[in-house]
Amino acid sequence: MTTMPSLLHEGLLEIVRDQPALAATLLKDLLDIHVPAFTQARMAEAELPELVPVEYRADAVVLLVTSKPVFGVIVEAQLQPDPRKRFTWPVYATAARARHECPFVVIVATPDPDTARWAAPPIELGPGSSYRVYVLGPEGAPIITDVERACREPYLAMLSVMAHGQGDPETALAIAGAAAEAIRTLPRSDQRLLYWYILRRSLGEAARKAFEMLPNIHPFLNESERKAFAEAKAEGKAEGKAEGKAEGKAEGKAEGKAEGKAEGEAAGLLKILARRGLEMTDGERARILSTRDLSLLDRWYEVALSIASVRELFGLEAVQPPH
Repeated sequence: MTTMPSLLHEGLLEIVRDQPALAATLLKDLLDIHVPAFTQARMAEAELPELVPVEYRADAVVLLVTSKPVFGVIVEAQLQPDPRKRFTWPVYATAARARHECPFVVIVATPDPDTARWAAPPIELGPGSSYRVYVLGPEGAPIITDVERACREPYLAMLSVMAHGQGDPETALAIAGAAAEAIRTLPRSDQRLLYWYILRRSLGEAARKAFEMLPNIHPFLNESERKAFAEAKAEGKAEGKAEGKAEGKAEGKAEGKAEGKAEGEAAGLLKILARRGLEMTDGERARILSTRDLSLLDRWYEVALSIASVRELFGLEAVQPPH
């Protein structure tokens, strides 16, 4: 059975698509690879057909060009080992090289240290011949906690939180705070909202809980959404206070907080689906907005960047999340 790409996988590729020149930065600054002078970085077609009846599709292909392509970078987001990839990565590089007639390298980006170690060894092609990909794991990704630097390099700040968000909670919280400020500088509201959710999903549980306790944790919701969120929390407090018992008060606050969080998550999901240009009926929109099951909303977020239609979301309602 084919598994859906996760938000973390698609989020990394979204960053490269939004800022193709980041591929050159990764090569030069993080992997110490010489990159020839170029005037433009642009995305290229990711499908790499060969003469055999098999079509290979890389995650993201970036071309560095002057008057013609001078260098190419294939970025592969790898969340866990996949033995098949060590057969296809050399094909990606040689097929892209033949198509664009310039040198190509493959960068394997992963937030998992075990996957980084798995991807690093040379790939044996035959007697006397091998191929090596460049691996960017958490050890090679920068730890950006300085707000000024994060705002100068927002896409690198996002890479930092994706690489280190599952690590030490104190460090992850500092990285997330800097990345959150960097997100505020991005020009498009839909881009800010998408990166905000990628940031939150990149954090480990302890860091995420601490992050969500910071003031103004929902800066990208519109006024009506923030109002609904605040009203739900206020209703929960009022219900608990009316009960006059500590247990009732705790239950009321928790219920109101969960209600408000679900409303905000549903509204954010609609914006991500809209950014992808997916059509939806009034009934589908209402169904998403009325959903209060946070675990279901989380599963919808996991596939929001990979589904072909909004209808596919509702097929996940009967699917239990993996342990």
